[in-house]
Amino acid sequence: MKIGIVGCTGRMGRMLVQAVVNTDGAELAGGTERDTSPFIGQDPAVVAGEEPTGTKIISDADALFAACDAVIDFTVPAATVAHAKLAAKHNTNLVIGTTGLSADDQAIIADAAKSTTIIQAPNMSLGVNLAFAITEKVASMLNDDWDIEILEMHHKHKVDAPSGTALGLGRAAAAGRGVDLDTVADKVRDGVTGERKKGDIGFATLRGGDVVGDHTVVFAIEGERFEITHKASSRVIFARGAVRGALWSKDTTPGLYDMQDVLGLKDEKG
Repeated sequence: MKIGIVGCTGRMGRMLVQAVVNTDGAELAGGTERDTSPFIGQDPAVVAGEEPTGTKIISDADALFAACDAVIDFTVPAATVAHAKLAAKHNTNLVIGTTGLSADDQAIIADAAKSTTIIQAPNMSLGVNLAFAITEKVASMLNDDWDIEILEMHHKHKVDAPSGTALGLGRAAAAGRGVDLDTVADKVRDGVTGERKKGDIGFATLRGGDVVGDHTVVFAIEGERFEITHKASSRVIFARGAVRGALWSKDTTPGLYDMQDVLGLKDEKG
């Protein structure tokens, strides 16, 4: 399967390139960068520390999508929205790991998924997606006498908060309870906030150092506390999951899928 990487020379981009060239059944079809990048014209595999593949880094995303069976995108919201439109234009499958997307961005992605397969997840790792599934199950078994709090910590350079993974865990907990996360989320506490509201799902954010990603879901009631924790020590887990998603997307019907689909944690693919 011919797979391209947009933003292929960044820290995550290089890991994605490495994952593609080292995965059976995957072939690196190229990568993109901004037209001002000093890497334009170079082999993305060589830039990532791998053996040459004969492909080149270009600035034309349209040309990359035209040449690929699937493209992996861990960039920024504005770029991801543009890439979703290109995926629909060329019927190229798209794997999205970008977080911080707005409701309007999400609507555009959903519209593009009517024409092609899009796999989107706030976190591509196997462990985190198991945590999503377990969180939903536990939340469905405990009533709202149990308070739910989600704590996350990332490196100091992360620009969005709460993290996409934390929000994903919140959505899983809300789904388990049969409620809408937007109506029960409590993301900011400062000053005299008053007593915790029953049924809320709280979020707490920590930033510092080079933490790849730590997430904990706390279920608390008087007398006991139950916690689900996942800690990532390397971004390679996200790259592996994204490539697995790209390979899974072959022969699917158009639609918007997530890693729960890829890992077989819910209904079969289309």
